[in-house]
Amino acid sequence: MNENVNRYLNALKKWKPELIKLREIINDCDLKEEFKWMHPCYTYNGKNIVLIHEFKNYCAVLFHKGALLKDSEKLLVQQTKNVQSARQIRFTDLPEIEELEPTIKAYIKEAIQIEKSGLQVEKKSTSDYEMPEELKQKFSEDNNFKQAFENLTPGRQRGYLLYFNKPKQSKTRISRIDKNVSRIMDGYGFNDCVCGLSKRKPNCDGSHKQLDKVL
Repeated sequence: MNENVNRYLNALKKWKPELIKLREIINDCDLKEEFKWMHPCYTYNGKNIVLIHEFKNYCAVLFHKGALLKDSEKLLVQQTKNVQSARQIRFTDLPEIEELEPTIKAYIKEAIQIEKSGLQVEKKSTSDYEMPEELKQKFSEDNNFKQAFENLTPGRQRGYLLYFNKPKQSKTRISRIDKNVSRIMDGYGFNDCVCGLSKRKPNCDGSHKQLDKVL
């Protein structure tokens, strides 16, 4: 049993019985229990298979390559239209989890076989993402900024394009671009750590909140 997972579960104020049961089910599937992204994560030969997490209205098992699962029971949920690979099975109470235990295990076993086979989710390339007109205008005004954006990894570029495109109003898109110019110029992605406190750099793990408390 992973001690970080123990502490995480013990600290839960909601969904505690449900996530303890999900942990029990997954730990019966010959996966290694780890703690990643501040949540229990289960791996096979170092590869992420499933993660359990909680939200306000539900808790869930998240399959990292869920898009490749057959989903014979039609249970999988795509969190947003921009999530390409991961899929969830959502739960709202303990009896539901207990009833679906055989199905959850079957989905996990299928996910393990997918990982063993080396199958990969075919993801969109950066060119498939729409570039907002406001960002194009910024590029035309500042070639150094344009170059800095193009020097980012494709994943970081896609992260910004998703974030910049989300608002419906142009002024909000402009505001988001302006607020992230310095991050982009410094080579950081939207979710990268800039405070230096993260224990899983370059990704942010929320450690910057410690600075907010001090300030």
